[in-house]
Amino acid sequence: MKRNISSRSVTAFQLFLLPFVASATEVVDEIVVTADYRGRTANEMPAAVSALTGEEVAELANQHFEELVNVFPNLNWSGDGHRARYFQVRGIGELEQYQGAPNPSIGFLIDDIDFSGIGTVATLFDIGRVEVLRGPQGSRYGANALGGLVYLQSTLPTADRNGVLRIGAADDNEFSAGIAFGGALDSDETALFRLSAHHLESNGFRDNSYLGREDTNGRDETSVRGRLSLQPSDSVALSVALLYADVDNGYDAFALDNSYTVLSDKPGKDSQTSLGASVKVDWFLSGDRQFTSLTSLADSDIEFSFDADWGNDDAWAPFVYDFVSVNDRSRRTLSQEFRLADAAGGATDWVIGVYALRLEDDLQSINAGEYDDGTFPFVLNDPLGSEYEATSVALFGQLGREIGSASRLSAGLRVEHRTSDYRDTSGLVAGPTDDMVGGELTFSHDHSEDMMSFVSLSRGYKSGGFNLGLVPDDLREYRDETLWNLEAGIKSTWLRGTLNLNASVFYSERIDQQVRLSFQLNPNDPASFGFATVNADGDTTGLEAELRWLATDNVELYATLGLLDATIDRIELPGFTFESRGQAHAPDYTFAAGAQYRHPSGWFGRLDISGKDAFYFDVSHDERSQPYELVNLRVGYEADSWTAQLWARNLLDEHYAVRGFFFGNEPPNFPPTLYIRLGDPRQVGLSIEKRFGS
Repeated sequence: MKRNISSRSVTAFQLFLLPFVASATEVVDEIVVTADYRGRTANEMPAAVSALTGEEVAELANQHFEELVNVFPNLNWSGDGHRARYFQVRGIGELEQYQGAPNPSIGFLIDDIDFSGIGTVATLFDIGRVEVLRGPQGSRYGANALGGLVYLQSTLPTADRNGVLRIGAADDNEFSAGIAFGGALDSDETALFRLSAHHLESNGFRDNSYLGREDTNGRDETSVRGRLSLQPSDSVALSVALLYADVDNGYDAFALDNSYTVLSDKPGKDSQTSLGASVKVDWFLSGDRQFTSLTSLADSDIEFSFDADWGNDDAWAPFVYDFVSVNDRSRRTLSQEFRLADAAGGATDWVIGVYALRLEDDLQSINAGEYDDGTFPFVLNDPLGSEYEATSVALFGQLGREIGSASRLSAGLRVEHRTSDYRDTSGLVAGPTDDMVGGELTFSHDHSEDMMSFVSLSRGYKSGGFNLGLVPDDLREYRDETLWNLEAGIKSTWLRGTLNLNASVFYSERIDQQVRLSFQLNPNDPASFGFATVNADGDTTGLEAELRWLATDNVELYATLGLLDATIDRIELPGFTFESRGQAHAPDYTFAAGAQYRHPSGWFGRLDISGKDAFYFDVSHDERSQPYELVNLRVGYEADSWTAQLWARNLLDEHYAVRGFFFGNEPPNFPPTLYIRLGDPRQVGLSIEKRFGS
């Protein structure tokens, strides 16, 4: 197993840091965590949470949340699709979801709108904050956040009229343009707004030599955001967020030789059009109490299709071998939360509330094609239509109490009831019902103004479900999952506020863990994959650390580290035995480090290095990725109202895998083969930003 970090990456990082030895007079900025009842800073929260400001997001990524994944410790993603939408936190999370009931383990919210499992629309222009909460969020977010939560918030409006115009160009025939502006609508500054729009196009880093095209895996991504803040009186505040996203990407990412040159004759699509909104109303009551209503809704149309044989008539001659898979999904969600909180900030604080979610998911899919090797010809035409509806209702509460002058004890509890109804054209009807309980108990202690430690015990949960297709009757349904997590950590500030160091260690026990197995029903049909989720047990031990240091007024450094040992216990099924081993997409280590230098004249440079250890691609086979490191670089000039920068992602052009399948896909013998999807190669680009207003 390769565990050493590339020497060229380390050398580049060291050379970048050598000139800087002075100390800073400024302090590290504190980031308020939005995905928390109390609105505390990341350093005050007794939990494993990472947060980035909008400025940091723009410095670390160009377009999509998947470019930020490597910055966060013990966060990974599955490249099953063009854009990242399946995430793994501490080894917990889905790798794909084709048919059946949506049942995500990692919550994904954009402006309080639920896109769990469909985060394709997570573009980053005019995003003001990104937060990642690791570990079960059982009392705050319930069944969709068994392993953690990702929260994106668009830039909030301010009273000052201001805006930004950004254009960019890069190789891979990429062009992007975006504009955002906002300010006060009235002289009293009680009505504030912000609007933004952004569009990006590129070829998608694949050459289709058979069709003679460079854009079969292309990107065409548009997002429009709107925010409105109203304060009609001292006792009422209203916030509205709107989102329209049209991501019309191609999907032609797998090559028979695991390269960037594909041979498909029927390229697919990975597209998502979403319209979403959230409305938050705060009433400030007497006695420093606050009543909050939070409503959100989303309507998404999703197409996921691909050339299932990854080839063409010439590639497979003299055999006939041609298959496609098309999945058209429509998902609608409507949620409502009411909560009452004691906002006095005294020795005791509390929150109580009720939450309801209605989810509807309709799917039309078809796997079709033909095979003829002269001996066993067959034609496939396998359509499936399904309708899924689920209603969740939860009661929750949280109570915090100071113990003495420096310690605090808090407890949270959430009770959730879910009913569901599934039916499809194959005749399957299912309606599992679950009653689930989650919560946490946390003790924290302030050792000084600059250091806090905590220990917590939390319980997360995930609802059960059912399997489709040809599975034994005793495997038709699977049970709900429970996750117990014991964690201890510190949050600290050093060197007169210029250095932040946060670290935690944890142990998790997964009871009735939901493990998704895959199998190929017909070795001559690449679209005949079947899936079955079964229950097993497992455990995880790990460590996470984050450091941020303003070494001088001009130099900022950061580093993150995640260590993970995530295992699944032995599984025995008729005709299948799985020996105890590591979780899929759970590398033993992840790391990131970077340095930024800004000269008083306006010149700046930034170097970022990230990497991760090898990981298993799936549970159904033992094939693994290779460890890798990525280097990103930015240099540019910033004036009062404009910035120009030259950037390079994957500067050393590292080839690395983000997804892997092991199956037979080449006639006539169909030998089991590892096929990987490569991450993006090196890309170099230029962006120019013009800021206007006060």
